[in-house]
Amino acid sequence: MTLFTDKRAALEPFATIQAEAMHGKPRSLTRDAMRRLFANKAAMVSLVVLVSIILAAIAGPWFLPFDYETPDWAAFREPPSWASGHYFGTDQNGRDLLARTLYGTRVSLLVALIATLVSVVVGVLYGAVSGFLGGRIDQAMMRFVDVMYALPYILFVILLMVMFGRNVYLLFAAIGLLEWLTMARIVRGQTLSLKEREFIEAARAAGVSTFTIIRRHIVPNLIGPVVIFATLTVPEIIVTESFLSYLGFGVQEPLTSLGTLISEGADTMETMPWLLGFPGLVLVSLLLAFAFVGDGLRDAFDPKDR
Repeated sequence: MTLFTDKRAALEPFATIQAEAMHGKPRSLTRDAMRRLFANKAAMVSLVVLVSIILAAIAGPWFLPFDYETPDWAAFREPPSWASGHYFGTDQNGRDLLARTLYGTRVSLLVALIATLVSVVVGVLYGAVSGFLGGRIDQAMMRFVDVMYALPYILFVILLMVMFGRNVYLLFAAIGLLEWLTMARIVRGQTLSLKEREFIEAARAAGVSTFTIIRRHIVPNLIGPVVIFATLTVPEIIVTESFLSYLGFGVQEPLTSLGTLISEGADTMETMPWLLGFPGLVLVSLLLAFAFVGDGLRDAFDPKDR
């Protein structure tokens, strides 16, 4: 009886796969990965928190009676209050902190997304070309990456801001053009493995050009690792932007960001703690949500777990 039960238990996964195939739902690597992702409770809760923050940052200011830059002359330095409608309180200039926090979250996310996009495009192209060409070209390209790694990262961004002015668009490009280094190394490692595969050899035998192989065969097979690493890069860029804004080199008035709000709140932490508490809470929640979602994607798409 025990032997029969063990055999039946062993055959249950195969029966499930056959049943799914008969109903038009065959098992695939993507479906298995998504099943593992949905089973990760921490990643799912973080995804809900992340989507909620993003939706609040995008649509929230439309439903508030105050904007982020117009002062309320009757409410200077007012603590959080439901009666006045300033749910997060006001700053020393009478501006609604909730509106400024939502708008600052929007700016911080915009900086992170654009800078991540820049780093992904540059890093993927650079790493794929370096890994596929190999030889001396690969060595020269990687030595350039090593030299860039040796430069003080924050100091380089600050120099760019000082030389070309405090422009928010320059901030996007400066952070993105320095975040591509790690992406290039990851893509290069994946490319070194992919270029030895049979379909690459077949493309070479068919006379397909080098850059066509990179564009049509190498880059599409890098989407998984690139998406995972990009998800983990977003919180790093948010921290970098917040740090630069804290130092006064980031987003400037009348715009605001989470780093700018935290910088302003740190100066009045003892007298008006809500100016630091609410933006800091949003920033920490945003970073943790991105980190857990990135970890969940990495675990779900990890080849060792397939």
